This record gives sequence, C-alpha cells and structure tokens, in this order.
Amino acid sequence: MALAAPHAVPAQTEETPSVQTDGQPGTTGQSTGAATGGASTTDTTARPTPTETATDPDTMAAEEDATELDAVDDAAGDRQAGLPHDLSPWGMFMAADIVVKGVMIGLAFASVVTWTVLLVKLAELGAAQRSASRAVRRLVAARGLEDGEEALGRNRGVVVRMTRAAREEMEASEAVLDHVSDGGVKERLASRLGRMEVHAGRRIAKGTGLLATIGSTAPFVGLFGTVWGIMNSFIGISKAQTTNLAIVAPGIAEALLATAIGLVAAIPAVVIYNFLARAITGYRQNLADASAAIERLASRDLDVRRAVRHAAPRSERAGGSVVKIG
Repeated sequence: MALAAPHAVPAQTEETPSVQTDGQPGTTGQSTGAATGGASTTDTTARPTPTETATDPDTMAAEEDATELDAVDDAAGDRQAGLPHDLSPWGMFMAADIVVKGVMIGLAFASVVTWTVLLVKLAELGAAQRSASRAVRRLVAARGLEDGEEALGRNRGVVVRMTRAAREEMEASEAVLDHVSDGGVKERLASRLGRMEVHAGRRIAKGTGLLATIGSTAPFVGLFGTVWGIMNSFIGISKAQTTNLAIVAPGIAEALLATAIGLVAAIPAVVIYNFLARAITGYRQNLADASAAIERLASRDLDVRRAVRHAAPRSERAGGSVVKIG
C-alpha cells in the first residue's frame, strides 16, 4: 500500500489539466497548477475573460470613438439625403414660394418687353431716320416749296407732311401778302413746323418710358423677392429648430435667383433706353434740319414774290413814259 500511493498522485495530476483547459475554474485546477509547476497557471491567466475585456480602458475608448464616427457618418448621410438635388434655375423656380414665383414671372415678362421694344424701335427708327435724311438732302437742293415738294415725290414721311403744311400756310396767306409784311407768315410757319416736329419726336419715343420704368424698378422688385426668400428660410429654421443646410439652402437659392433675374431685367433696360434716347435725339435733329430747310424755302418764295411785285410798277411806269413820249 505504501508503494501504490506515489503512483496515484501523478495520475490525478495528468487528468486534472484536461479539466482546467475546458474553462472550468475550481479548487482542483488551482491545486493542480501548483502541483504541475506553474505551466498551466500561465496558460490560464494569459487569456482575457469577457469581464476583463469590458473593463479595459483602451478597449472602451476605441469603442466610443467608433460609435462617434458612425454617428457623424449617419448624420452627414442624413444631411446629404435631405439636400435638394435639383438646384437648376427651373428646379429652384418650381420649389419657390408663390410670392417669389410671382416676382420671377413679373421680372421675366419685363425682360421680354424690353427686348420687344428694342426690336420694334430699331425697325421704326431705322426707317424714319433714312426717310428724314433723304428728304433733307432733297430739300436743300430745291429752289422753292413747290420744287421741294415735287422732289420729295409721294413719300409719306414726316418731312413730306411738313413741306405740305408750309405750302398750305403760304396759300392761306396769299390774300394778305400784298398788304402786310411777311413776318407774320414766317412766324406762323415756324409755329406750325415746330409743333409737327414735337409730335413726330413724341410719337417715335413712345415706349421708351417703359424701358426707363423697368430699369429703375426691376432691381427693387428682385430685392423684394430676395427678402421674401430669406424670410422663408428663417421661418423654416425656426420651425425645425435647427440650422441644417437642407432647410436653409432652398430659400437662399430662391432669393439669389430672384435677385439675378431682377438684374437681368434691369441692366439691359437701362442700356437699351440710353441707346434709343441717343437715336431719337439724332432723328429729332434731322427733323429740325428739315424744318429749317422748309423755312428757308418759304422765305425764298416770299422774297421772290416781293421782288416780282416791286418790279411790276417799274415796268408799268417805264412803259407809260415811253408811250407818253411817243
């Protein structure tokens, strides 16, 4: 019996590590580790348990960082998903408020009116300018009112009407020309030609006042749309209790679009108005030249009439004296 005991202890020692390696801690494993010389104890403590992993500061910090990064990514994804995808001018117009839409439509219509007035006035001014310049050249080369009227032919321009009005005034004053001076006739001619000149200039300038109105008011109308769009943005921020770009961006974009359309309508209107004003001034100058040429022709006709009238008594006296002498 004394010899069998030493052999029994190693047998227990060999069976015990297999139990300890299965992950079942106990007093048997602790005594076995002590008996086997510390090898099994080293293997058991080198493997971290779930409790140690949960309480490790480095592991907890890494998990928190990963969680924060995931949250930031999710928030960024939500913001990108909430942003308006169609930021083209048409998309911003369709997404705009009804007031901003009305402002944009009004400014676009004003721009169309501006270019329409430009095209119409270019054609009208071009034809009137050519007709007036040609008529002035013919009047300068004429000898009198009748000669000038024949040189103008059947033209229906303003200068032709002015020449005809001067001839009619001369015919209406025919009965008194032999008894009064020609100062009154010239005054009446100047008055009648001046009024016709003013009426022609006013008619050719019709429509340009609309360009001045558009050029002066379009920026303020666009500014109104800008203020309204920004106000809607602030209202959206107040309702959502957030400064998310998805809430602020549409209103700001609509506001800027209204401002841009206002400038697109105003700048061409001002430029076109100045251009047409210079062209109309040149046309009025041609009418003034035509009026001066007609007055010169009328004055020439009056001088010729006076010369003929004074020459007639001389011939009568000369003829009478010859008869008397004979």
